[in-house]
Amino acid sequence: MESAAVSVLKRAVEMDTKEQYTMALVLYQEGVQILLDAVKESKEAYKTEYLTTKAKEYLDRAETVKKLITARKSAGIYRELTKIENGSTGHGYASVFGRFLDGTVTHINIEDPYIRAFHQCQNLVRLCELAIQKCCALSRISLLTTYEAEESNQIARLAELKESLASRKVSFDFSFSETLHDRQITLSNGWVIKIGRGLDYFKAPEGKFVLGSCDLELRPCLETTVDIFHKNQLQNERI
Repeated sequence: MESAAVSVLKRAVEMDTKEQYTMALVLYQEGVQILLDAVKESKEAYKTEYLTTKAKEYLDRAETVKKLITARKSAGIYRELTKIENGSTGHGYASVFGRFLDGTVTHINIEDPYIRAFHQCQNLVRLCELAIQKCCALSRISLLTTYEAEESNQIARLAELKESLASRKVSFDFSFSETLHDRQITLSNGWVIKIGRGLDYFKAPEGKFVLGSCDLELRPCLETTVDIFHKNQLQNERI
C-alpha cells in the first residue's frame, strides 16, 4: 500500500511541477487517501506517526493547489496544454478530462465534425457514459457535427443515443453544420476542452479480442494536443 502511495504522489509532484494543477490535485487526493488507509492498518506507532505526517504534508499541498486553481481560474489565466504522443496509452477520456466532469456540470456542448462513422459514434457514447457516471446534475448534452450522406446510419445511431439518454432523464439534441471545423467540448461549469483530433484520437484496435478494443485507456493513440482552460480565459482574450 505504501509503495502505491509513493507512486501516485511522485506522479502528483511531477504534474505539480509541470503546472498541470488539476491533475496534480486529483493525484494528491488519491495518494493521501492511500496513506490514510495505511495508517488505519498500521500497528506500529512510529510508522503511524510517519504516515500521518506525510499525509498532512501532501494534504496541505493539495489545499494550496486547489486555491491556486481557483485563483487562476477566476483571473482567467489557468490553462493546461498536453501533448499525447503517437502510440502512447493511458489517455482515455477519463484520464484526459474526466476530472472536470463533476456534480457542477448540468450541460455539455460538443462540437466535433467527425461523429459520423460507427466507431466515431461509439466514441460519443463512451463520453456520454462517462458524463452520466460523474455528473449527477447533468440534464442536457448537445452535439454539433457534420452530416455524411454516405453514412446512412448516422442519424439512426444518434437517435438511438438520444433515446437511451432520455431514459436517464438527460436530453440530447444534435444538429449539423456544413462548415464546422473546430473541435471542442464546453462544460457548463466553465471548462473548455479542445482536442486537436476531437474525440477520434485513438488508433484502430488490431483485433476484436485484444487489449484496448474495449477500454480506451489501453488503446494506443494518434498524436494530438489537448488544451484545457476556463471560459474566463476567453473573456480576458477579448478585452
